[in-house]
Amino acid sequence: MRLQLARQLRRSMTLAEKKLWSLLRQNKLGAHFRRQVPIGPYVADFYSRHAKLVLEVDGSQHLQEEHIQKDIQRKDLLEKRGYRILRFNNLEVLNNPQGVMQEIIRHLRKDD
Repeated sequence: MRLQLARQLRRSMTLAEKKLWSLLRQNKLGAHFRRQVPIGPYVADFYSRHAKLVLEVDGSQHLQEEHIQKDIQRKDLLEKRGYRILRFNNLEVLNNPQGVMQEIIRHLRKDD
């Protein structure tokens, strides 16, 4: 079920997700990322297995109380499993892609 959802999400990426993917897939960060990856009961937008780093790109619906609570639960579960989560909103990715990349690099360097 989650695999089907992941495939569907890969086909219907938002503009911000497409932008970030175009930057991540060039592998200039020294870390391999995959997109729309099932992890436990969730599907991560982007995931680096080596760094155990999950990147989430959020639309405005994530500002609603219902989504905020779900995001907190998701973060808690993933962190308990040893993952680190970075969240960016769509506007950050679209308007400041270099700043987003610098933040990702900063978290990747924490592994070194």
